[in-house]
Amino acid sequence: MNIFDALANNFWVIFLFFSLIYPRLQQGMLQNARETALKSLGRKRGTNVITLIHRQETLSLFGLPLARYIDIDDSEELLRIIRLTPDDQPIDLIVHTPGGIALAATQIAFALKAHKGKTTVMVPHYAMSGGTLIALAADEILMDPHAVLGPVDPQLGTQTMTYAATSIVRVVETKKRDEIDDQTLYLAEEARKAIDQMKDTVRQLLVGKFEEDQIDEVIENLVSGKYTHDFPITADATCELLGRCALTELPREVYQLMDYYKMDKPQRKGIEYVPLPRPGRNTPKRG
Repeated sequence: MNIFDALANNFWVIFLFFSLIYPRLQQGMLQNARETALKSLGRKRGTNVITLIHRQETLSLFGLPLARYIDIDDSEELLRIIRLTPDDQPIDLIVHTPGGIALAATQIAFALKAHKGKTTVMVPHYAMSGGTLIALAADEILMDPHAVLGPVDPQLGTQTMTYAATSIVRVVETKKRDEIDDQTLYLAEEARKAIDQMKDTVRQLLVGKFEEDQIDEVIENLVSGKYTHDFPITADATCELLGRCALTELPREVYQLMDYYKMDKPQRKGIEYVPLPRPGRNTPKRG
């Protein structure tokens, strides 16, 4: 074997290590860091800390992004965790999600509401759509001052397009019946059902926490089509809407934990900064 053969063999060994083995080692270390951070926050607050975090993470050799959202696998796992949590132990659920399947989000929300210990949903950045539905089930919502929730109005669609249920109903109401095709009439009927069902779901989640007039206000803001489905409802607006059940504060550990759910993407990274010394710390004297 000459030197070139040796180099070629070593190259393939190194290539296989970095493409197959190193990513697994890196993921294992990251998972250990996440578990340590969860245990630390749980001990500090005396709670069972659970995460529902959906981000795009760089996976596989080719670095393909994998989009995540609330699905049935999430609801199965979360229901199991909530069921195994002792009745008297509080639950902290950290939610970071664009939303997902309504069935899965509804199951999680009702399981969280049924838990006898105090439940807190923490929102470090955003919890849209199904994430907001889950937040409404909690006894308390803690949000970063710049975090947002979103409307929970139902969305219906065909193979080519998705529409807000409230918009479908309003379009049908503005036209004569003989001017509307059968598919639109069918969508309108399903849209009315979906809206009524979501209103009833939100009402069940909020009953016992709010008076009827406040529940009606929440439904008007979040279900009745007042905003587009992706409209960001700020932390201040959430606190105004939900009163004492929502606060603009988060434990520092939540931000540290979120760092472990962010995979580095140097090929896409466009934000960088250099931390400067804090005033009063090792600041050189002038003069």
